[in-house]
Amino acid sequence: MSKTEIRIAIDCMGGDAGLPVTLPAACQFAKQNPDTRLLLAGDAAAIEAALRAQGSLGAGWYEILPASEVVLMDDSIEVALRRKKDSSMRVAVQAVKDGRADACISAGNTGAWMAISRYILKTLDGIDRPAIATSIPNQKGGATTMLDLGANVDCSAEHLLQFAIMGSALASAVDHHKRPTIGLLNIGEEIIKGNEIVKRAAELLRASGLNFYGNVEGDDICKGTVDVVVCDGFVGNVVLKSMEGLAKMVANMMRAEFTRDSLSMAAGVLARPVLNRFRDRVDNRRYNGAALLGLRGIVIKSHGSADAYAFVCALQRAREAVHNGLLDGTTSAIDSLRQSLQAAAALSAKITNELSDPAP
Repeated sequence: MSKTEIRIAIDCMGGDAGLPVTLPAACQFAKQNPDTRLLLAGDAAAIEAALRAQGSLGAGWYEILPASEVVLMDDSIEVALRRKKDSSMRVAVQAVKDGRADACISAGNTGAWMAISRYILKTLDGIDRPAIATSIPNQKGGATTMLDLGANVDCSAEHLLQFAIMGSALASAVDHHKRPTIGLLNIGEEIIKGNEIVKRAAELLRASGLNFYGNVEGDDICKGTVDVVVCDGFVGNVVLKSMEGLAKMVANMMRAEFTRDSLSMAAGVLARPVLNRFRDRVDNRRYNGAALLGLRGIVIKSHGSADAYAFVCALQRAREAVHNGLLDGTTSAIDSLRQSLQAAAALSAKITNELSDPAP
């Protein structure tokens, strides 16, 4: 990307902590990335006070976008979308719509963030529902792209196909996989496994022209069996939270084990380099920042409980997405796969007709 300045709009008020996390993270990120300008959406007076507390970095790295309302973590989508029309969330997304920002990010209410982003930016042609995608570290030293992670709890087979197309586009644009392999998360590798929606999705994927590997199981995510793993948002969110919980449990167990007695402490000193590498590898904060795919703009979702370090990582992902031309790459990939969508739609209609009008 030839663009010299990248602009990211931040919902500074969102998340479990709000300004005490987002502002220090923004300042740290600005120090590391002088080519990026941050648009800080939220309560202008509170943001200015927080900036003074952080110390001056100069005036050129940020701009304040005043917003008089805040979307709370327990607000309904209706409240966020219809009643709070001057929220920091909405102002941040609107900055992307207006061309003032190249990407936007929030740690706030996921449902509200998705609804507002979809309402303002709209979806790309051929995509019914946006999906949340992120990278999960695998045993091969790389990462597996997984989606959906919670935006769509109930999905049709056609939606799963669209997720596969968007995931393939993301892996191509950002991870530079020439022809990403796609796996459909299932309870077994066999074709006969899974519920009717998953079985039908597999048929659509086989007919789509995508590089469909086939069904994969949960352990294939960390093995790196495929580049992209597709599932509905209910399953994806459970998998993600389970992995995060397991990583924290292992880290805590190791820390407790090596502080138990003097011998264990000595072993811990010797093992520290290996343990540090393991800790860094499984630290879910490093992978904070999920992309909302399928929208006409780059939208990033941070964990609501993210600390400043994790929020910096999410900002870095937003910057990388802009730098690597994620939106253009995704749009081009979807355009090139449009025939696959049309062929899959025709196959879907045929299957539906056969199911509704079985032969005597």
